[in-house]
Amino acid sequence: VGVAGLEATYEAVRAGIAVGLANKESLVVAGEMITAEARKNNVPLLPIDSEHNAVHQCMRGGRLDEVDRVWLTASGGPFLHTPANEMASITVEQALNHPTWKSGRRITIDYATLMNKGFEVIEACRLFNLPPAQVDVIVQPQSTIHSMVEYRDGSILAPARATRLA
Repeated sequence: VGVAGLEATYEAVRAGIAVGLANKESLVVAGEMITAEARKNNVPLLPIDSEHNAVHQCMRGGRLDEVDRVWLTASGGPFLHTPANEMASITVEQALNHPTWKSGRRITIDYATLMNKGFEVIEACRLFNLPPAQVDVIVQPQSTIHSMVEYRDGSILAPARATRLA
């Protein structure tokens, strides 16, 4: 469903309108095109999604060339402690039983399979103009941190979650 906003997002950027991105699909599907147009028109792309909004806030503390690494956090989902030899027998119902987040069926499956995190890595690379080697994922089961920005001087900015949805 997130791709439904692709055309509107692109046209807003072309028209010079700042865009608040509330979904990752537009940047996953056409991020290079959208970000190139945004740079060309000097249009800000403002992330609303929690992980990327946290990165955006942290990057206000320095310049992009000072960033060593961006860390996105993942809860580990319902299978964090499941042995590899049990993965083949997992059911849809088990995948829908996420320990931290309650969402619709498709999103919950994306959480359980870490597909959502893969999309977030792509989004971060495109949104912040970073190569994949500078975006990592760390499992943080408590879900108290959205993401972190590590600077070349060794400092790390990591905003805590204001609320935890359960």
